Amino acid sequence: MPTSSPISAIVPARTALVVMHYQTDILGLFPSIAPTLLANTRRLCDAARAAGVSVYFANLRFSPGYPEVSPLNRNGQGIKQLGLFVDDRLSPELDRQASEPVITAHRASVFFGTDLQVRLSAQGIDSLIMVGIASTGVVLSSVAYASDADFRLYTVKDCCYDPDQVVHEHLFATAFESRTTVLSLADAVLLLAR
Repeated sequence: MPTSSPISAIVPARTALVVMHYQTDILGLFPSIAPTLLANTRRLCDAARAAGVSVYFANLRFSPGYPEVSPLNRNGQGIKQLGLFVDDRLSPELDRQASEPVITAHRASVFFGTDLQVRLSAQGIDSLIMVGIASTGVVLSSVAYASDADFRLYTVKDCCYDPDQVVHEHLFATAFESRTTVLSLADAVLLLAR
């Protein structure tokens, strides 16, 4: 997907790649697309590491019995019924390095109730490259928050997925396009190599 205008170079020390919900239980729900998503996102992680861009991971996780899920939270009730996100782990294919934090979230947004924004601010990070599963969940919620928090945002479409492809395409053409610079994986790798 070619970009419509030139993309400004990033400052690696002020940029972070945030990989959201790339965990075994979620990828297990989408076995036909998981290998492609993992290969794309591993390539993006490696390019970020080579460029000196910090990599952060964020996983959806709950304690046994789901005490973090409010009976008032409709989305949370659906998650609870799935019975997942208690014992899973970050997808090992992404080769997380010891210095790369894993943020634990209990809601769709990786910012809600976590210390992610504090960690990013403490490191002087003001630009985020965001990828995740699913586009209608973690990506939408987290992009909306990060946009309101005045981060400079990029989304890499080839590293995001949603089972509803119509809504996925619509989000990238509307909500994400208006808040982020939407990149293909090839464009993101080129941006990181500058």
